[in-house]
Amino acid sequence: MPDHSQDPTFDFALLRNENQGGAARNPWPGLWLLGFLALVVASVVALVLYLQHFETEEDARRQAADAQWLEQSVQFHFRRLEEDLRVAARQSVDVQGGLLWREPGVLLDQGWVGAVQTPLPSRWLVDERTHVQNAQALATMQATTRGLRRSAYAGPMLEANGAITDTVWLAVPYFERGQFVGNYVAELSLNQAVRALVPDWFSKDHTVRLVLDEGVPSVASAGLRSYRAAMNLAGSDVFLEVTPVQEQPATVPRMFLLVAMVFLGGMLVSLWALRRDIVKRQQVQAHLQAEVALRTAMENSVTIGLRAWDLGGKVLYVNEAFCRMVGYAAQELVGESAPMPYWPQDHSRLQQVHDHILEKGTQGQGIEVQFQHRSGHLIDVLIHEAPLHAADGTHLGWMSSVLDISERKRAQRLAAQQQERVEATGRLVAVGEVASTLAHELNQPLGALNSFATGLLNRLHAGSISPQETVPVITRMAGLAEKAGRIIQRVNAIARRREISLQRLDLVAVLQRVVPTGIDAAGPVWIEADELLLEHLVNNLVGNAQESAAQGSGPAQVQVRVQADTARQVAVLSVADSGAGVHEEDREHVFEAFYSTKDGGMGMGLAICRSIVEAHHGQIAVDRDPVLGGARFTVELPLAAQYRPEADTL
Repeated sequence: MPDHSQDPTFDFALLRNENQGGAARNPWPGLWLLGFLALVVASVVALVLYLQHFETEEDARRQAADAQWLEQSVQFHFRRLEEDLRVAARQSVDVQGGLLWREPGVLLDQGWVGAVQTPLPSRWLVDERTHVQNAQALATMQATTRGLRRSAYAGPMLEANGAITDTVWLAVPYFERGQFVGNYVAELSLNQAVRALVPDWFSKDHTVRLVLDEGVPSVASAGLRSYRAAMNLAGSDVFLEVTPVQEQPATVPRMFLLVAMVFLGGMLVSLWALRRDIVKRQQVQAHLQAEVALRTAMENSVTIGLRAWDLGGKVLYVNEAFCRMVGYAAQELVGESAPMPYWPQDHSRLQQVHDHILEKGTQGQGIEVQFQHRSGHLIDVLIHEAPLHAADGTHLGWMSSVLDISERKRAQRLAAQQQERVEATGRLVAVGEVASTLAHELNQPLGALNSFATGLLNRLHAGSISPQETVPVITRMAGLAEKAGRIIQRVNAIARRREISLQRLDLVAVLQRVVPTGIDAAGPVWIEADELLLEHLVNNLVGNAQESAAQGSGPAQVQVRVQADTARQVAVLSVADSGAGVHEEDREHVFEAFYSTKDGGMGMGLAICRSIVEAHHGQIAVDRDPVLGGARFTVELPLAAQYRPEADTL
């Protein structure tokens, strides 16, 4: 392991506050290892005791399972023998019996007892006369079979001197049409039956002995344990004693103990190696703590904010500069997810920008957003994102560098405002000159025209001229003169206002003031515009639409539609009518000064509208409306700052 304390770039020993004699060794790891060793030894002793107990229980369980299997096998074959006797009672030949039926020496005698004109088996009479208890047992067996209608046993039979034999009688009752006919009986040799029922593989490991008297003691040798299984022959108490030939040690637990001892030896070696490793790790830990202290001091000294967050948007880390920038402490930010505490209140579109950054990060130029300081004022920042990877290369999240560019943005906005004023002034100068010229040149002729029309009307009233010939013409002259005067006054008023005063306006609200009804809008649409110029623009477009709709062949209809196109960051205002529309050849010239498609039109209304739209950095166009069929004038104006991606906040 390299000695980092000799690193020429920085002396980390100064940060570790070590003296020349070196740091004192920590005694706790050694004590911990000794305690762990004692725990391991105690575990091994407990394991040995447990395995001994486990072997004893396992041997007892295995022997009990063997005895239970033998008991079930014996019961099965004796039940089969009972069925064989029932078959033999119905037919005396061709009985396909089970193991006990076919085994030589098991069936000693068989025949009918109680049947009409049927002789008793010869051995029945011998056993009945040999001992009084035999006669009682045989009588009880017959009563049981007739009363309970099931098979029964009698025995073991006794000799004349009272000695117990291995023979028993089995009786199977036989009924015809519900009437008892008699018992079909058979005398069995139990020793021969047991020898036939115990298989060779079982005899290799066990000694099976027939116990005719329950009081007879076991013959198992020292260290071996015998089990007695009842043969469950109804009416006869006979047992089988099962004794293992030799004790079978449990190999698996002993192998487990051997493996555990091997692992114990390896663990002791590992403990010794772990002790050395702990000492080295303590040295490395001290070095890392010193490095962390140095890097923390470096991060706290910079003015660029640092922020780390995971792929889910949860903040993992912020430095002191970032906390000062937004006015929140680190513990208030770490662990927070969107919406962040330093987001402005109006953040309807912030989640989209937030998700975009989490998915793709930022491009090489970074992204400009706005944070809100805890005190409430907005901060313009420039963010660069870099992928945050784990040691194995897994993408964990993003590391952000956040630079406060509020002063730079303020200077840019001031320069843009100055440039916009210059451009607006240049565009409005032309309109102002045209409007002033029109007002100066046309006021006097229009006034004379109005006076001339008034004189003609006076003559008409005096009766010096025929009204039918002059009244329609003169009325039209007066109307045109008044209309021209109003247009000239409005244009002149707009032209005198050389500087645009931009303010944040709801376009829908402005439209509702100018056109109270017939507005199709989904909600507020915020723009930055001059309210006076905007009202004049709407008045002019709606007035033209109403005149055009009135000249159409069908019912006059005018529709005003407005929506926010957030994808292009523009507000779209459409004014459509049901009139004849604008011909293709006129669409390229309708916005030019002094070009008009109306009789007596000045050709200045749409030209002024175009100047107003361009003064707001927008566009105006005309086409045919697909719904109403007439002309549709479409105005596109930039949305307010809250809709622009560069002004979105995080």
